[in-house]
Amino acid sequence: MLCAFNGTALRSVLPPLLLSQFVLGALGNGLALWIFFFYLKPWKSSTVLLFSLATSDFLLILVLPFRASYYLSQLQWHFGGFMCNLCLFMLAMNRTGSALFLMAIALDRYMRVVHPHHPVNFLSLSKAMCGAAVLWLMAISMSAHIFTLKHNNHTYCQSLSLPETELPGNLTWHKFAFLFSFYMPFLVILYCTVSITSHLRGRQMAQHATTKNALRFLIVVLVLFALCFLPSNVAQVVMWYRINTAVHTLSESQVCAVMEELTTVFTFTISLTYLNSVLDPLVYYFSSPTIRTICRRALHLPPASEQRPQLNRTKEEGL
Repeated sequence: MLCAFNGTALRSVLPPLLLSQFVLGALGNGLALWIFFFYLKPWKSSTVLLFSLATSDFLLILVLPFRASYYLSQLQWHFGGFMCNLCLFMLAMNRTGSALFLMAIALDRYMRVVHPHHPVNFLSLSKAMCGAAVLWLMAISMSAHIFTLKHNNHTYCQSLSLPETELPGNLTWHKFAFLFSFYMPFLVILYCTVSITSHLRGRQMAQHATTKNALRFLIVVLVLFALCFLPSNVAQVVMWYRINTAVHTLSESQVCAVMEELTTVFTFTISLTYLNSVLDPLVYYFSSPTIRTICRRALHLPPASEQRPQLNRTKEEGL
Protein backbone atom coordinates (compact mmCIF):
# COMPACT_ATOMS: atom_id res chain seq x y z
CA MET A 1 0.00 0.00 0.00
CA LEU A 2 1.28 3.46 -0.93
CA CYS A 3 0.16 6.67 0.73
CA ALA A 4 0.89 10.18 -0.53
CA PHE A 5 2.76 12.19 2.09
CA ASN A 6 1.75 15.86 1.98
CA GLY A 7 3.93 17.19 4.79
CA THR A 8 1.95 20.43 4.93
CA ALA A 9 2.84 21.11 8.56
CA LEU A 10 6.57 20.67 7.84
CA ARG A 11 6.88 23.06 4.91
CA SER A 12 6.80 26.17 7.07
CA VAL A 13 8.60 24.78 10.12
CA LEU A 14 11.57 22.83 8.82
CA PRO A 15 13.24 25.24 6.33
CA PRO A 16 14.03 27.97 8.93
CA LEU A 17 15.00 25.28 11.47
CA LEU A 18 17.36 23.53 9.04
CA LEU A 19 18.90 26.77 7.79
CA SER A 20 19.45 27.96 11.36
CA GLN A 21 21.15 24.66 12.16
CA PHE A 22 23.28 25.07 9.03
CA VAL A 23 24.50 28.55 9.97
CA LEU A 24 25.11 27.85 13.67
CA GLY A 25 26.60 24.43 13.01
CA ALA A 26 28.93 25.74 10.33
CA LEU A 27 30.18 28.48 12.64
CA GLY A 28 30.61 26.24 15.69
CA ASN A 29 32.19 23.28 13.96
CA GLY A 30 34.19 25.47 11.61
CA LEU A 31 35.70 27.18 14.65
CA ALA A 32 36.35 23.79 16.28
CA LEU A 33 38.12 22.40 13.20
CA TRP A 34 40.17 25.60 12.94
CA ILE A 35 41.27 25.18 16.57
CA PHE A 36 42.11 21.48 16.07
CA PHE A 37 44.15 22.18 12.95
CA PHE A 38 46.04 25.32 13.93
CA TYR A 39 46.05 25.72 17.72
CA LEU A 40 45.68 22.39 19.50
CA LYS A 41 49.13 20.82 19.28
CA PRO A 42 50.32 18.24 19.97
CA TRP A 43 47.27 16.04 19.56
CA LYS A 44 46.36 13.43 22.18
CA SER A 45 44.25 10.31 21.74
CA SER A 46 41.06 12.05 22.87
CA THR A 47 41.72 14.90 20.42
CA VAL A 48 41.30 12.37 17.61
CA LEU A 49 37.80 11.53 18.88
CA LEU A 50 36.79 15.17 19.22
CA PHE A 51 38.14 15.94 15.76
CA SER A 52 36.20 12.99 14.31
CA LEU A 53 33.01 14.22 15.95
CA ALA A 54 33.55 17.72 14.53
CA THR A 55 34.22 16.26 11.07
CA SER A 56 31.04 14.16 11.22
CA ASP A 57 29.03 17.22 12.20
CA PHE A 58 30.56 19.32 9.43
CA LEU A 59 29.64 16.68 6.83
CA LEU A 60 26.07 16.80 8.08
CA ILE A 61 26.02 20.58 7.83
CA LEU A 62 26.85 20.37 4.11
CA VAL A 63 23.57 18.61 3.23
CA LEU A 64 21.15 20.65 5.37
CA PRO A 65 20.63 23.33 2.67
CA PHE A 66 19.51 20.58 0.26
CA ARG A 67 16.93 19.39 2.78
CA ALA A 68 15.75 22.94 3.40
CA SER A 69 15.39 23.43 -0.36
CA TYR A 70 13.35 20.23 -0.54
CA TYR A 71 10.79 21.49 1.97
CA LEU A 72 10.77 25.01 0.51
CA SER A 73 9.94 23.41 -2.87
CA GLN A 74 6.81 21.76 -1.45
CA LEU A 75 8.47 18.33 -1.14
CA GLN A 76 9.87 18.42 -4.65
CA TRP A 77 13.40 17.03 -4.99
CA HIS A 78 15.33 18.55 -7.90
CA PHE A 79 18.79 17.01 -7.52
CA GLY A 80 18.33 13.44 -8.79
CA GLY A 81 18.00 10.04 -7.16
CA PHE A 82 21.68 9.50 -6.38
CA MET A 83 21.99 12.88 -4.68
CA CYS A 84 18.86 12.11 -2.69
CA ASN A 85 20.32 8.86 -1.38
CA LEU A 86 23.67 10.54 -0.77
CA CYS A 87 22.01 13.21 1.39
CA LEU A 88 20.01 10.59 3.29
CA PHE A 89 23.21 8.57 3.74
CA MET A 90 25.06 11.59 5.16
CA LEU A 91 22.22 12.26 7.58
CA ALA A 92 22.12 8.64 8.72
CA MET A 93 25.92 8.38 8.97
CA ASN A 94 26.09 11.52 11.09
CA ARG A 95 23.43 10.16 13.42
CA THR A 96 25.31 6.90 13.91
CA GLY A 97 28.77 8.45 13.84
CA SER A 98 27.94 11.19 16.34
CA ALA A 99 26.45 8.64 18.72
CA LEU A 100 29.51 6.37 18.46
CA PHE A 101 32.02 9.19 18.89
CA LEU A 102 30.13 10.66 21.86
CA MET A 103 30.13 7.18 23.40
CA ALA A 104 33.89 6.84 22.81
CA ILE A 105 34.54 10.30 24.28
CA ALA A 106 32.54 9.39 27.39
CA LEU A 107 34.43 6.10 27.73
CA ASP A 108 37.73 7.92 27.37
CA ARG A 109 36.86 10.31 30.19
CA TYR A 110 35.57 7.43 32.34
CA MET A 111 38.81 5.49 31.94
CA ARG A 112 40.95 8.52 32.81
CA VAL A 113 39.03 9.22 36.01
CA VAL A 114 38.07 5.75 37.28
CA HIS A 115 41.02 3.74 35.88
CA PRO A 116 43.79 6.34 35.46
CA HIS A 117 46.60 3.77 35.19
CA HIS A 118 44.99 1.55 32.56
CA PRO A 119 47.13 1.12 29.42
CA VAL A 120 44.29 2.41 27.21
CA ASN A 121 44.90 5.87 28.67
CA PHE A 122 48.38 5.89 27.15
CA LEU A 123 47.52 4.91 23.58
CA SER A 124 49.75 6.36 20.89
CA LEU A 125 48.27 8.80 18.41
CA SER A 126 48.47 6.20 15.62
CA LYS A 127 46.50 3.64 17.65
CA ALA A 128 43.92 6.26 18.54
CA MET A 129 43.53 7.04 14.84
CA CYS A 130 43.03 3.34 14.12
CA GLY A 131 40.30 3.21 16.77
CA ALA A 132 38.60 6.25 15.26
CA ALA A 133 38.84 4.64 11.82
CA VAL A 134 37.00 1.58 13.17
CA LEU A 135 34.19 3.83 14.43
CA TRP A 136 34.02 5.56 11.06
CA LEU A 137 33.73 2.18 9.33
CA MET A 138 30.95 1.15 11.70
CA ALA A 139 29.02 4.36 11.00
CA ILE A 140 29.46 3.98 7.24
CA SER A 141 28.57 0.27 7.17
CA MET A 142 25.45 0.79 9.31
CA SER A 143 24.25 3.53 6.93
CA ALA A 144 25.34 2.14 3.55
CA HIS A 145 22.01 0.37 3.01
CA ILE A 146 20.55 3.81 2.26
CA PHE A 147 21.97 3.47 -1.26
CA THR A 148 19.63 0.51 -1.91
CA LEU A 149 16.57 2.74 -1.53
CA LYS A 150 14.12 2.89 -4.42
CA HIS A 151 11.84 5.92 -4.47
CA ASN A 152 8.46 5.21 -6.02
CA ASN A 153 7.92 8.92 -6.48
CA HIS A 154 11.07 10.40 -8.01
CA THR A 155 10.27 13.91 -6.84
CA TYR A 156 10.27 12.71 -3.22
CA CYS A 157 13.38 12.33 -1.10
CA GLN A 158 12.22 10.86 2.18
CA SER A 159 13.67 8.83 4.98
CA LEU A 160 13.18 5.09 5.34
CA SER A 161 10.06 5.37 7.42
CA LEU A 162 7.91 6.91 4.74
CA PRO A 163 5.61 4.84 2.54
CA GLU A 164 6.90 6.27 -0.76
CA THR A 165 10.27 4.63 -0.11
CA GLU A 166 11.01 0.95 -0.45
CA LEU A 167 13.98 -0.86 1.06
CA PRO A 168 14.03 -4.36 -0.42
CA GLY A 169 14.87 -6.98 2.17
CA ASN A 170 16.61 -4.57 4.53
CA LEU A 171 13.83 -3.24 6.76
CA THR A 172 14.90 -5.45 9.68
CA TRP A 173 18.50 -4.25 9.36
CA HIS A 174 17.27 -0.64 9.23
CA LYS A 175 15.34 -1.11 12.48
CA PHE A 176 18.34 -2.72 14.16
CA ALA A 177 20.76 -0.01 13.00
CA PHE A 178 18.37 2.78 14.00
CA LEU A 179 17.82 1.47 17.52
CA PHE A 180 21.36 0.18 18.09
CA SER A 181 22.90 3.53 17.16
CA PHE A 182 20.99 5.15 20.03
CA TYR A 183 20.41 2.70 22.85
CA MET A 184 23.86 1.16 23.02
CA PRO A 185 25.75 4.50 23.14
CA PHE A 186 23.12 5.99 25.48
CA LEU A 187 23.50 3.15 27.99
CA VAL A 188 27.30 3.38 27.83
CA ILE A 189 27.26 7.17 28.38
CA LEU A 190 24.78 6.77 31.23
CA TYR A 191 26.96 4.06 32.82
CA CYS A 192 30.06 6.24 32.55
CA THR A 193 28.30 9.20 34.17
CA VAL A 194 26.87 7.15 37.04
CA SER A 195 30.20 5.35 37.59
CA ILE A 196 32.18 8.57 37.81
CA THR A 197 29.59 10.04 40.18
CA SER A 198 29.83 6.96 42.41
CA HIS A 199 33.62 6.93 42.18
CA LEU A 200 33.90 10.55 43.32
CA ARG A 201 31.22 10.46 45.98
CA GLY A 202 32.65 10.62 49.49
CA ARG A 203 36.23 11.04 48.27
CA GLN A 204 38.38 14.08 48.89
CA MET A 205 39.24 14.11 45.21
CA ALA A 206 35.61 14.91 44.48
CA GLN A 207 36.46 18.55 45.18
CA HIS A 208 39.44 18.51 42.82
CA ALA A 209 38.91 20.76 39.81
CA THR A 210 39.90 18.10 37.28
CA THR A 211 37.48 15.47 38.56
CA LYS A 212 34.67 18.00 38.89
CA ASN A 213 35.30 19.08 35.32
CA ALA A 214 35.23 15.46 34.16
CA LEU A 215 31.83 14.91 35.76
CA ARG A 216 30.47 18.18 34.40
CA PHE A 217 31.75 17.23 30.96
CA LEU A 218 30.00 13.85 31.01
CA ILE A 219 26.74 15.43 32.19
CA VAL A 220 26.93 17.80 29.19
CA VAL A 221 27.46 14.80 26.88
CA LEU A 222 24.57 12.85 28.43
CA VAL A 223 22.09 15.75 28.32
CA LEU A 224 23.07 16.66 24.75
CA PHE A 225 22.76 13.04 23.63
CA ALA A 226 19.32 12.56 25.19
CA LEU A 227 18.02 15.93 23.96
CA CYS A 228 19.02 15.33 20.35
CA PHE A 229 18.47 11.59 19.88
CA LEU A 230 15.80 10.44 22.36
CA PRO A 231 12.74 12.13 20.74
CA SER A 232 13.29 10.52 17.32
CA ASN A 233 13.82 7.07 18.83
CA VAL A 234 10.64 7.30 20.89
CA ALA A 235 8.75 8.59 17.83
CA GLN A 236 10.12 5.80 15.62
CA VAL A 237 9.12 3.02 18.04
CA VAL A 238 5.64 4.52 18.44
CA MET A 239 5.37 4.86 14.66
CA TRP A 240 6.28 1.24 14.01
CA TYR A 241 3.76 0.04 16.60
CA ARG A 242 0.87 2.26 15.51
CA ILE A 243 1.32 1.60 11.80
CA ASN A 244 1.48 -2.14 12.39
CA THR A 245 -1.70 -1.93 14.45
CA ALA A 246 -3.47 0.37 11.97
CA VAL A 247 -2.76 -1.89 8.98
CA HIS A 248 -4.68 -4.72 10.66
CA THR A 249 -7.55 -2.70 12.14
CA LEU A 250 -8.27 0.31 9.88
CA SER A 251 -9.29 0.94 6.30
CA GLU A 252 -6.69 2.02 3.74
CA SER A 253 -7.73 5.69 3.85
CA GLN A 254 -7.57 5.68 7.64
CA VAL A 255 -4.15 4.02 7.58
CA CYS A 256 -2.86 6.76 5.27
CA ALA A 257 -4.19 9.44 7.65
CA VAL A 258 -2.37 7.77 10.54
CA MET A 259 0.82 7.54 8.47
CA GLU A 260 0.59 11.23 7.56
CA GLU A 261 0.31 12.21 11.22
CA LEU A 262 3.06 9.88 12.45
CA THR A 263 5.42 10.72 9.60
CA THR A 264 5.06 14.44 10.32
CA VAL A 265 5.97 13.91 13.98
CA PHE A 266 8.83 11.57 13.16
CA THR A 267 10.30 13.86 10.48
CA PHE A 268 10.25 16.77 12.91
CA THR A 269 11.99 14.76 15.65
CA ILE A 270 14.58 13.54 13.14
CA SER A 271 15.31 17.19 12.36
CA LEU A 272 15.97 17.70 16.06
CA THR A 273 18.80 15.17 15.84
CA TYR A 274 20.63 17.61 13.58
CA LEU A 275 20.84 19.91 16.62
CA ASN A 276 23.74 17.78 17.77
CA SER A 277 25.84 19.49 15.10
CA VAL A 278 24.95 22.84 16.71
CA LEU A 279 25.41 21.70 20.32
CA ASP A 280 28.48 19.48 19.96
CA PRO A 281 30.80 22.54 20.17
CA LEU A 282 29.74 22.61 23.84
CA VAL A 283 31.38 19.19 24.15
CA TYR A 284 34.62 20.56 22.73
CA TYR A 285 34.42 23.62 24.99
CA PHE A 286 33.93 21.64 28.20
CA SER A 287 36.41 18.91 27.21
CA SER A 288 39.50 20.82 28.30
CA PRO A 289 40.63 24.12 29.82
CA THR A 290 43.05 24.37 26.91
CA ILE A 291 40.21 24.50 24.38
CA ARG A 292 38.24 26.88 26.59
CA THR A 293 41.21 29.24 26.70
CA ILE A 294 41.68 29.10 22.91
CA CYS A 295 37.95 29.63 22.26
CA ARG A 296 37.79 32.65 24.55
CA ARG A 297 40.88 34.15 22.94
CA ALA A 298 39.49 33.55 19.45
CA LEU A 299 36.22 35.25 20.42
CA HIS A 300 38.08 38.07 22.25
CA LEU A 301 36.48 37.14 25.58
CA PRO A 302 38.18 37.61 28.97
CA PRO A 303 39.74 34.49 30.55
CA ALA A 304 37.43 32.40 32.72
CA SER A 305 38.15 32.43 36.43
CA GLU A 306 38.76 28.68 36.46
CA GLN A 307 41.55 28.89 33.89
CA ARG A 308 45.01 28.71 35.37
CA PRO A 309 48.41 29.24 33.78
CA GLN A 310 49.61 25.70 34.21
CA LEU A 311 48.27 23.17 31.71
CA ASN A 312 49.52 20.00 33.34
CA ARG A 313 45.94 19.12 34.22
CA THR A 314 45.21 18.49 30.60
CA LYS A 315 47.06 15.18 30.71
CA GLU A 316 44.34 13.78 32.94
CA GLU A 317 41.67 15.22 30.69
CA GLY A 318 43.30 13.77 27.60
CA LEU A 319 44.13 17.09 25.91
